[in-house]
Amino acid sequence: MALMITDECINCDVCEPECPNEAIYPGDEIYEIDPTLCTECVGHFDEPQCQQVCPVDCIPLDPDHKETREQLTAKYDALMAAK
Repeated sequence: MALMITDECINCDVCEPECPNEAIYPGDEIYEIDPTLCTECVGHFDEPQCQQVCPVDCIPLDPDHKETREQLTAKYDALMAAK
């Protein structure tokens, strides 16, 4: 499942540089996550780095983008092949 940033985001800027896939970007009001790039850090780290650094715990799983670990791994592989 991709992650999402809720409206509890305080725009502290700590999550964006932690994302190895560059899936996090500034939105109109809060940071947002591109679900086509988010692999929950599968392939890079054991846990999503944005969740680890978020001071307000506003980065849950996105229920609109359910993916298995295998799908996340395949997405990671495709992203790495495209680089």
